[in-house]
Amino acid sequence: MKTLKLSIGIDVAKDTIVCCKGTLDTEGLICFSKSRTFFNNPEGFEELMGWTKVDPGIEILFVMEATGVYYEGLAYWLDAKDKKISVLLPGKVKHYGKSLNVKTKTDGVDAQLLSRMGLERRLDSWHMPSKAMRTIKFLSREYKEIKAKLVVSKNQLHAKTHSHGCPASVTKRLNQEIGLLETQLLEIEAELRMTAMADTALYDRINKITTLPGVGFITVIGVLAETNAFALVKNAKQLVSYAGLDIKLNQSGAKEGKTRISKQGNSFIRSALYMPALCASRHNRELNRFYNRLNERKPAKKIGITAVARKLLVLIYTLWKNNEEFNPDITKENRQAGLRLPAQDEQVVLLK
Repeated sequence: MKTLKLSIGIDVAKDTIVCCKGTLDTEGLICFSKSRTFFNNPEGFEELMGWTKVDPGIEILFVMEATGVYYEGLAYWLDAKDKKISVLLPGKVKHYGKSLNVKTKTDGVDAQLLSRMGLERRLDSWHMPSKAMRTIKFLSREYKEIKAKLVVSKNQLHAKTHSHGCPASVTKRLNQEIGLLETQLLEIEAELRMTAMADTALYDRINKITTLPGVGFITVIGVLAETNAFALVKNAKQLVSYAGLDIKLNQSGAKEGKTRISKQGNSFIRSALYMPALCASRHNRELNRFYNRLNERKPAKKIGITAVARKLLVLIYTLWKNNEEFNPDITKENRQAGLRLPAQDEQVVLLK
């Protein structure tokens, strides 16, 4: 029997990685090794490579979960070595484990589960983002965090200003804090623009997308950062699911439960699209009609805003893919290109 494929399942923690080797032979037999633990650092990665050495010609796949930031060191290290990597969302692995009736949860069991998944499923390969896109992702997330702090500080200032007997020193410090946060936002936006402008083609595409009413530079750059400029996005439906804006039906027999969006996706994208959706629902002719039509049938206006946010995401993807500016007939073009979402996707609820 000859080994056809080797899958290395890797359960990643802060300090260690637990690995399991799984092999698939010519007769379809799957075997697993005992799990082994390595340090989550370059020395441990070198030991892992020595442990996984096999005969030339055998396909090797490294499979791991996207566990916060702890997987990144190994993923980038393996990519630099031209190894085939697949990074999976934890929810996907969890449902796969349920399908196998796996009840035990240990690092070794998780590593074996990932190894089996690499042998049985055709997984998408992970590709390292460019240095510019990594920088943009860090900056766009920092912008969002500081923006949230600014809102909190302004709310605190409002409460203190309207409170009886609040010392002037308290409001003074809050005003200083607000000024600092506003300055930092301007600095981050300037750095984001400089990073994007270093790539002429990227900045040109971003400017074309910002012709979409309600969508500005920060929104576009945020969506691009979270999707690695749509590098692995194959269609609009996949993108909507990645953002957690896909529909979650709750219906069985005579039961008619509430229809919601799944929220099982990238919350940064949903957050980035909420305010632009509010703006587009008023100033984009097509989306305004769509928003008003939904409000006639739905109990809450936020349902319509969520639907507009999903539409905006698809429009951003379409403009990026076609490398063109927005025009009022884009909705018609989406239908012709097969990018329009199914009718059931108009049944949405709260985005947050």
